Amino acid sequence: MGQVHFAYDTEDVLEFSVALANTDAAASTSGDDELATKEHLGGLIADHRFSGRIDGDDQELADMVGLRRDFRRIWALDRDAMVKEVNAILESGEVLPRLARHDGLDWHLHAASPDAPLATRIRLELALALVDVIRAAETERLRVCEADDCAGLLLDLSRNRSKRFCSVRCANRVNMVAYRKRQSTDADTDAYTDA
Repeated sequence: MGQVHFAYDTEDVLEFSVALANTDAAASTSGDDELATKEHLGGLIADHRFSGRIDGDDQELADMVGLRRDFRRIWALDRDAMVKEVNAILESGEVLPRLARHDGLDWHLHAASPDAPLATRIRLELALALVDVIRAAETERLRVCEADDCAGLLLDLSRNRSKRFCSVRCANRVNMVAYRKRQSTDADTDAYTDA
């Protein structure tokens, strides 16, 4: 099977969802909650070019932290369980899909009115992106990092479905541990054969 190509806006939303999820202290590169302040949220939103209503207040931050928690849970579900969660979001009555073009982006799907709260708009866009993933039977591309001490999420769009780690840092750390273990085992074997 060739490389998966979702619509560019679906991939953008999935990549944003990974960035949002990985602000959690258990997944962040700093080890800190990287969504602890309104400034953190503002930076995340600016990096991913969200348009529409942005309040920048404590309620919006709290709503986004809740969305992060919920989405981290949904990401790890099997396909059928994910369908139930996505359907529940879509049945909320808040979905108002429309095509939009802004900020140099070509036509893409927005899931709600631009004046809906930020967390509502993002939750609905994440649900629609997951619809594409579910329909393509590609939920196995939504993964949790395989590093023992990391809870980072990752989106594997590689041709051979080989992505295992959320970052180069995690991959390097796991590879270094494995290398040291092999070196130790080789040294023990050499010491045993020399005796």
